[in-house]
Amino acid sequence: MEPQRLQEYGVGIFEAIPTKSALKKALKKKCISINGTIATTATIIRGGEHITFTIPKETGPKKQLIFPLQVLFEDDYLAAIHKPAGIEVSGNKFKTISNALPQNLQTSSLSDATTPQPVHRLDYATTGIVLVGKTNSSIRSLNKMFEDKTIAKTYYAITIGKMEPDGSISSVIDGKASLSEYKVLQSAHSERFGTLNLVTLNPKTGRRHQLRKHLYSLGNPILGDKDYALENLILKGKGLYLHAYSLEFVHPFTSQRIKIMDETPKKFKKIFEL
Repeated sequence: MEPQRLQEYGVGIFEAIPTKSALKKALKKKCISINGTIATTATIIRGGEHITFTIPKETGPKKQLIFPLQVLFEDDYLAAIHKPAGIEVSGNKFKTISNALPQNLQTSSLSDATTPQPVHRLDYATTGIVLVGKTNSSIRSLNKMFEDKTIAKTYYAITIGKMEPDGSISSVIDGKASLSEYKVLQSAHSERFGTLNLVTLNPKTGRRHQLRKHLYSLGNPILGDKDYALENLILKGKGLYLHAYSLEFVHPFTSQRIKIMDETPKKFKKIFEL
């Protein structure tokens, strides 16, 4: 046969490519190969070649989670968002803070920008600040800062029962040492619970359910906690009264002193003046 451009010769030889424009699109998408080599519009057919058409696997657009988040702080390196109660930070579920981040944060302009990723967790029922890395180097740095305990965390909680004005709680959780400090800010009489306290909490380590376990161990569980509760003292339907109020740290890239605060939920203000 006379040498001929594949762009002309290939029209109609495959059912999926019935027209010249369809053939051109297939070539552009690198779906056609000649003797195992990807063909182009300039490829010449001389006869005896093995022509292969590979149908690309259909990949639909990734489903996006539409879940508006309140952004408390953001720059090119990192961000901080308010986590509401009733949503996981990350995990196998579709509805997570992690899956909602790309729709709520600006894309970093830095060279190692990546999909925004939470660098720590809050429990499902806990509200408050979640810190997020927006670049690979920022995620590594923030993880190291949490590991080195150079990020100061302050929580608010409402607890049940009479407490000492302040103190520290240490225990072993999951085989590791844990330490929390607390201070009672206000106390109020409650007909159902006897005494309710507004306390600040400063976890010095980051074990799973640490604050909830520590307060329960004192005999002063957090109001609304169903897992670490005293018999007949479970408040249902109002959620957990534990809020990650502030984070304070030195920015790993700008060296600025950063303090991020997240206003305490309204349900706290119905019990105590803040």
